[in-house]
Amino acid sequence: MTEALMTTDLPLPNKRTGKVRDLYDLTLPNGDDGILIVATDRVSVFDVVLENGIPGKGIILTKISKFWFDFFDGKFRHHLVSIEPDDLVGLDAVQKASLRGRIMICRRSSVVPIECIVRGYLTGSGFKDYQNTGSVCGIELPAGLVNSDRIEEPIFTPSTKADQGHDENISFEESCNVAGRELMERIRELSLSIFSQGRDYALERGIIIADTKFEFGIEGPTDLSNADLVKQDPVLIDEVLTPDSSRFWPADEWQPGREQNSFDKQYVRNYTLGLVDKGQWNKEYPGPALPDDVIENTYRRYEEVFSRLTA
Repeated sequence: MTEALMTTDLPLPNKRTGKVRDLYDLTLPNGDDGILIVATDRVSVFDVVLENGIPGKGIILTKISKFWFDFFDGKFRHHLVSIEPDDLVGLDAVQKASLRGRIMICRRSSVVPIECIVRGYLTGSGFKDYQNTGSVCGIELPAGLVNSDRIEEPIFTPSTKADQGHDENISFEESCNVAGRELMERIRELSLSIFSQGRDYALERGIIIADTKFEFGIEGPTDLSNADLVKQDPVLIDEVLTPDSSRFWPADEWQPGREQNSFDKQYVRNYTLGLVDKGQWNKEYPGPALPDDVIENTYRRYEEVFSRLTA
């Protein structure tokens, strides 16, 4: 098994470290401000980075995101410019080789500080919310739904975007208080449209996309409180419809009323939940290490998603 890439140290300015990505500032060939996003092999569950990673995970996730950016190109604005290390200035051949397959060179945006979650099926925290309230993030749903039931019309359920700690589900009204109503209404419209088109495509290839998370940015000024920004169309950023940001289920195995087999990070979540049940972890830092069989089985699931989507 190859070694997982857990971190990077590049001679580029303003390194930021997210849960699974390293980001650097750069200048695009046309002189515009850009950003380099490096998909490491780190794994995050419950907003905690685990002790070890999954070798090659960053590469397969970049392939999947690149596929979707190409799929949506011309339909929705996005930030991707290139995935080629040779387009980077200031790196030597060894550094470029270490990045091959796992980078996105993007136009820089001001990130809207809201996680844009779309749910097409009732599962995870949404199902727990429904059990307690009959609603998901304040959106009332029909009575009598069970775990993994299909939601007739997908719903937009935003959450806070936490650099550290846990994201929290919020109502649409609360998201408007953070980012402005006009901007959030446009983001909701875009999120539902992107999800629906991606869901329909994936279903033709035997994959149910149960839910997903999008992020958006605004190109140009950084003051998101400026009302003029709502005149600009939000830009789709970060990863898109990957096994790290979505739940993927085999369509031929879907059965409401139970947890589903999955092609995504749920396999890792289930393993770590077992540790929680045994009192061996409390969902806080430091995260546990993954055993080899969980690493291998998770990577195979990610590969299956890519294979089906691109077949």
